[in-house]
Amino acid sequence: MVHRIIMVRTSNVKQIAPVPLEERTARLTILIDPRKKAVFERLCAEEDATPSQVVRRLIRTYIEERQGAPWRPEEASSVPIQRRPGTKPRGSKRQ
Repeated sequence: MVHRIIMVRTSNVKQIAPVPLEERTARLTILIDPRKKAVFERLCAEEDATPSQVVRRLIRTYIEERQGAPWRPEEASSVPIQRRPGTKPRGSKRQ
């Protein structure tokens, strides 16, 4: 098990409660405009956070907003995937 220490700068920054590390990880690859990436990395550095930490926080916030409840990893496998009307799962052929 890997232990990480997350330090939070407290001056002019809202304190963030520590988040337990998840036991497993998966890779997410995204394409982003190089200028946005540079600004994002600079802003992350100013916050003393890695881009990965910030993206994980953004994803967790998005999940909580969409589900209307705090994120609980143990419940993730029981959450049905909600699709917009008229859409099909990736990889399925439209007829």
